[in-house]
Amino acid sequence: MSSYLSELYEFDSYEKAESKFLTPFQRKVLIKNLQVDLQPEYRRRIEIMLLADRGKSQVQICQILGCSPHMARYWIGMAKSGLAHNWHEQPIGRPRSVNEEYLERLKELVNHSPRDYGYPFHCWTAHWLSKHLANELGVEISDRHINRLLKQMGLSTKRKHHIAQSATANTKDSGIIIDDLQLPCESSFQWSLNLSGTNN
Repeated sequence: MSSYLSELYEFDSYEKAESKFLTPFQRKVLIKNLQVDLQPEYRRRIEIMLLADRGKSQVQICQILGCSPHMARYWIGMAKSGLAHNWHEQPIGRPRSVNEEYLERLKELVNHSPRDYGYPFHCWTAHWLSKHLANELGVEISDRHINRLLKQMGLSTKRKHHIAQSATANTKDSGIIIDDLQLPCESSFQWSLNLSGTNN
């Protein structure tokens, strides 16, 4: 551990040093969190902000900690903007992505009605599939990507064409023809007479 880092862990000496960005409370919280067993990535975030607060430049911080300039720049910016308390809110690493489990679940959902899962509508949309899977599996992807995945699997959120055809075939066999309906001529004639009688 370099002398700069050892100074960060000594709370008393750090309090006497001049602060550039952090409030005394923020410094105290960050130093306290350094004393806890943290993942190295989280520890580095805190160290970057504390070193920047002590007046170290981005280049110096990168040399001391061995971190990338991008990481140093980002967390220096967080300290400058007063968001040092967010050091643990951003997840480490790449976001979760689509895997076989996701694809199988997507296929299962599309082949069942949304009503089976408590939704009030009859057909899935890419938006609702995305929301449902994000809640269920924790993987958030766009509606367009859902449609792309469905197309790759040969599926769609649109109603199946053969269902619409069978519905029209059933109506052809129902035996109702418009010619069978008769208009009640007398009642319409009486109605028109009643209207003419009330207009006076």
